[in-house]
Amino acid sequence: MPDIINALVRDLSDGDRSVRQTAEERLVAHGAQAVDSLLPHAGEDGSPLKWGAESVLRKLGDEALPRLREIRRQGPGPLRAAALRVLVDLGGAENLAEYDRRAVERLVRIKLRDELPVRLPSDAGRWLAFPANRIDDAVAALGLCDLRPATTVMGMDATTRATDSLEFQDAQGKTQTAYRVFITPSFETWLSEVPIQHWCLLWGNAFIDQLDGFALADRLSERCGEAHLYIVDPYNSAENWYVSRAGHRVRSFGSYDEPRFQGEPLPFEVEYLEDADEDESAEYAEGVPYARTAADLLSVEPGRMPASATQGHGWLATTHPEAPNFRFPGALAV
Repeated sequence: MPDIINALVRDLSDGDRSVRQTAEERLVAHGAQAVDSLLPHAGEDGSPLKWGAESVLRKLGDEALPRLREIRRQGPGPLRAAALRVLVDLGGAENLAEYDRRAVERLVRIKLRDELPVRLPSDAGRWLAFPANRIDDAVAALGLCDLRPATTVMGMDATTRATDSLEFQDAQGKTQTAYRVFITPSFETWLSEVPIQHWCLLWGNAFIDQLDGFALADRLSERCGEAHLYIVDPYNSAENWYVSRAGHRVRSFGSYDEPRFQGEPLPFEVEYLEDADEDESAEYAEGVPYARTAADLLSVEPGRMPASATQGHGWLATTHPEAPNFRFPGALAV
């Protein structure tokens, strides 16, 4: 039987699609017996069998869990790390034994000690910004739950790559959707003339997309005094920036909005407007049309964040008390 399973695993990288599909189907039919042969290839970026092995394990789903847990407890040793990763991929840390959860939490605490400097993606994304000293107000305004310390690598992985929304049945049997978000450490702006000197950024693609990032910025600013939304979407050649104070928009730009600019120009835009009057800088004729420029001159621009300007650590949170972080599937980088 092991020889048959190993032969099917090798077929997962065959050049013939029909051979690969047949191998997947037959491995799934073998059930948990195939787990040990699949695990060495799951998560191995250089393995030509990676995608096929992971696909079979996902299709096995709950059927694979007992064997994966047994490997975590008893070995074989070389498979234990892969078993941990697949357990989390299949159903979140909810699938882990308590000692494994504690081990992951210890690893996060260790990593937090020397994670500086951190880096936030700057080429694309959508994020909210709010005053760092109002984090408790931000958590209350957005109804966030289960705040857990997280490295920035872990937080960005959780909210831009891994599953960041979860549909589930609540205690009353109603279908609910929960979202996972990451609140960054506090970052100090380099601008001396702005009233708010320290900012936290909030990332969560599904959260911002599905719950209307503009409305979220208004809700944040109502509790925190000021909040911003920034969107950089190179795929659609689109950018947005939106400034809200005391619950209301004061200035915004959107590549495809009509009109593109709304509200009166803000002080940081004055120099750009003056330059546009003096030369051919027509792109600044109405204001600043770039989200990263606006972020740089209003709060902080994502990218490599200097250690000297970074305080504290980040937090993972969810939007529903019945959907804590450990229920979200997907292994995260730490």
